[in-house]
Amino acid sequence: MTDATSGDGTRAGSTAQPTGGAKGPDELRRQIEQTRSELGDTVEELAGRADVKGRAKARAADLRDKAGAMTVQLRSSAAQAGHTVQHRASRAGHTAQEKASRAGHTAQEKAGQAVQGKAGQAGHAAERRVPGRARGAVEAGRRHPRAVLVAAAAAGAVVAAGVLRRRRHGPC
Repeated sequence: MTDATSGDGTRAGSTAQPTGGAKGPDELRRQIEQTRSELGDTVEELAGRADVKGRAKARAADLRDKAGAMTVQLRSSAAQAGHTVQHRASRAGHTAQEKASRAGHTAQEKAGQAVQGKAGQAGHAAERRVPGRARGAVEAGRRHPRAVLVAAAAAGAVVAAGVLRRRRHGPC
């Protein structure tokens, strides 16, 4: 015996069934069929490993799918970032607008105060320059504004009548 067989009839290192006798032709056919099936699976596995072009195509398809998914994810992230930036810019614009509005109101108040001060000074200066008799008339006008209005209306009527008379009769 040159084969290295163990006491139960199997070869050392082999996964095959015992070589020593099938129990009949049916058993032998079953063993052959099982061996063919295992051999077919092994051949398919080896053929798959040997098919470099097929494996490369499958890998490329996987990478395309991953790239597509990543593209969708990146576009979504970019859109979200864009919305965030737009929102922050809008908020910053509103804040700047509010600050500018407040600064404008403050400047307007200060300018109004300055103008009032200057107007008051001018009024006091004019009051000092007005002669005493006219000052009395101005004070009377302040106390009785209706009388001043009536007098102004009467004076306006006299002037208007004079203008109309000149137009009709010409300069005399």
